[in-house]
Amino acid sequence: MEETLKQQPSTCLKIVLFGPESTGKTTLAKQLAIYFNTLWVPEFMRGYLQKKWDEKGEKCEIIDLIPIAEGQMKAENEAAKKANKVLFLDTNLLEIKTYSEFYYNGFCPPEIDTCINESKYSLYFLTGIDVPWEIDDLRDRPDEREKMFCIFETQLTNYNLRYEVLTGSKSQRFDSAVKIIQELIKEKNGC
Repeated sequence: MEETLKQQPSTCLKIVLFGPESTGKTTLAKQLAIYFNTLWVPEFMRGYLQKKWDEKGEKCEIIDLIPIAEGQMKAENEAAKKANKVLFLDTNLLEIKTYSEFYYNGFCPPEIDTCINESKYSLYFLTGIDVPWEIDDLRDRPDEREKMFCIFETQLTNYNLRYEVLTGSKSQRFDSAVKIIQELIKEKNGC
């Protein structure tokens, strides 16, 4: 099973949009992919759980975590083969782990944790909670945004991952992200 959760080697920069629900990750991932003429990977969990909700009126259960993680890694690995120097990810396994531990009393399938430790990303953009919360079928924590932001930031710190916090309007976040990514590209190219 762990083989389906493993990140495949890639030469592209991998940038993860990371943070609590309704903080603009999807919007920013799409904008950045267009700007840098490359691909972005949608959050597999969202489609998976929306389908489950629409068909059965059910929410996420522990048994859903591995299929969600496998779907996310499969999409990431496929996109990394086709990306143009940079790949934007609307989430990754660390986000799945963060939600799993929050909703299931600290539990996360050990296979997911193992693969998190083996995966490499160039940078995480931690998206701030200073944008309006938007309701949908899956979002359920409008009053716990600050708490969730702290949980997400703690995960990044615990794993000693490189990250930048993005706040402000959509255009401010986009402009900040572009500058940071351009610097990363220069770093990678040795310029």
